Amino acid sequence: MQMDGYFYLGKILRLYASKGEVLVQLDVDEPENYLNLESVFVKINGQLIPFFILSFQLRHNLRAVLRFQDIEDTEQAAMLAGCELYLPIEMLPPLSGNQFYYHEIKDYTAIDTNYGEVGRVEEVLEYPHQAILRILRGSKEVLVPITDETISRVDRDNKTLYLDTPEGLIEMYLQ
Repeated sequence: MQMDGYFYLGKILRLYASKGEVLVQLDVDEPENYLNLESVFVKINGQLIPFFILSFQLRHNLRAVLRFQDIEDTEQAAMLAGCELYLPIEMLPPLSGNQFYYHEIKDYTAIDTNYGEVGRVEEVLEYPHQAILRILRGSKEVLVPITDETISRVDRDNKTLYLDTPEGLIEMYLQ
C-alpha cells in the first residue's frame, strides 16, 4: 500500500486507554527506527491529516501505543480506530546492499544473468505470499518473483537491478 510520496506505516486498531491513547499495528521491519517520530499522517476520509505525537511506546508483535496532541478523550481517540498511518517517503531509513524498497526500483533497468537486458521495472505486485517484479520490454510483460535467489545485485547509482532467474523464465514471457 502506497500513496504518492508517502509510505504506509500501519493502522490504528483501537482505543488503548482512558487517556485518549490508541493501539497501532505497525507494518515495518524495524519499529525502533520510528520511536522519535514527531508526527504522522492519518488517512481520514481519503485525506492525509497530520497528527503530532505526544508519546510513542513500543509493545510486542509490532504494536505501539500512541498518544496524539489535541486528542484529549476516549471519544476522540475512538474515532481514529481503523484509520491508516502514513509518513513521507523521505523518512524511510536508507537501505544498502541488495535490500530495496519496492517504490525505489521503479524504472530501474532489469538485467538477467542468462538473458541479458530484460526491460524496465514497471512496478512490484504485492501478493500475500510473494512479491513479483513487473518488467516491461516493449509491449510485453515479464513477471519475476522477488527472492534472495533472483535478485543478485542492486546498483542504485546506475538504476540497474541484476537478476539471476531460472533458465527459460524470461524467454517464456517474450516468445
